[in-house]
Amino acid sequence: MRRTDVIIDYLGKQYVLEMKIWHGEEYNRRGELQLAEYLDDYGLDKGYLLSFNFNKNKKTGMKEIRCGSKTIVEVVV
Repeated sequence: MRRTDVIIDYLGKQYVLEMKIWHGEEYNRRGELQLAEYLDDYGLDKGYLLSFNFNKNKKTGMKEIRCGSKTIVEVVV
């Protein structure tokens, strides 16, 4: 298996969280694909992406996106 950032085992369920520093749209897209692959490894359909954006004009918030057959909850802070 590859290295994921955080795997949470809680009450018999697993949650996969990937953390990234914002370096633009293309880098972010690669992070989404990477998380989708991790979800495949763990047999999960939903994962979480936490993006740290240090730009002055950043747009923070949460959104749910589809990456192939996977659902990713992305939070930008």
